Amino acid sequence: MSLFSQIKDGLRKSRESVFKRIRDALSGGDLSAAIEEVEELLILSDMGMETVESVVDTLRSRTKRSDNAVQVLKEILVEHLKEVETSETIFSELPHVISVVGVNGTGKTTTIGKLSKMYSSLGKSVVVASGDTFRAAAVEQLKHWCEQTGAEFISQGHGADAASVAFDAVNHALSKKKDLVIIDTAGRLHTRHNLMEELKKIHRVVARLIEDAPHEVLLVIDANTGQNGLMQARKFLDAVRVTGIILTKLDGTAKGGIVFAISRELGIPVKYIGIGEKLEDLRPFDPEMFVEALLSTD
Repeated sequence: MSLFSQIKDGLRKSRESVFKRIRDALSGGDLSAAIEEVEELLILSDMGMETVESVVDTLRSRTKRSDNAVQVLKEILVEHLKEVETSETIFSELPHVISVVGVNGTGKTTTIGKLSKMYSSLGKSVVVASGDTFRAAAVEQLKHWCEQTGAEFISQGHGADAASVAFDAVNHALSKKKDLVIIDTAGRLHTRHNLMEELKKIHRVVARLIEDAPHEVLLVIDANTGQNGLMQARKFLDAVRVTGIILTKLDGTAKGGIVFAISRELGIPVKYIGIGEKLEDLRPFDPEMFVEALLSTD
């Protein structure tokens, strides 16, 4: 199965719940009435009012000069996603350090396993720091993923100081000349001040070893949480520098529009999307492919 087919299959529920109806509306005769319906459907898709208004205003303007409204909408949506450029991970300084953050239940620990698999497949040597020390199950789960992917696992066990674990992992990677350190962090509620302070401490500690570390801070958001995901992201942005979003569970009941809201309203690029449960189901985000999968015919 091609990558596009995999993404299209993963987004099937999003496409069938809202975006197929958008495509059908724009393929009808009365374009003015269709755009009114499209506006309502985009709101239902979790796109957010600010983004919907921008998309619909542009759609009205451009469809006056085109008879292919579906294609026009695709172009507009891709443009919105490209307003916030994402970049490839560049290993300019070794080890490259990635901190993975998010609230409980977003699939954060599983996502780290998938990241480990992806980078290991690219020939990178990966070290994983088990910084979610609040849950004993998280330590065991992450250890299992490392065994599956071949990543080195650094842990001090349940209840250890998370910053100390992160320090040990980065120090180990420096001494052994490893390519990448991925730091797991506790699945904290974005409303818990003390846990946010601990997250800041983790980042301060690794910066003592490598001045610019962590080089990336990736926030994991469950796409099914819709607009609540935006609220989570804003709280994390208040506490730490977030460089990219990993949007998980897009193969579930997510409506797909949240991707556009995050890009436009937060100015943070969506870097990866999760479209399934297998280790290979974390994919780099491609705006054109994503939009085409949402609005393609079955």
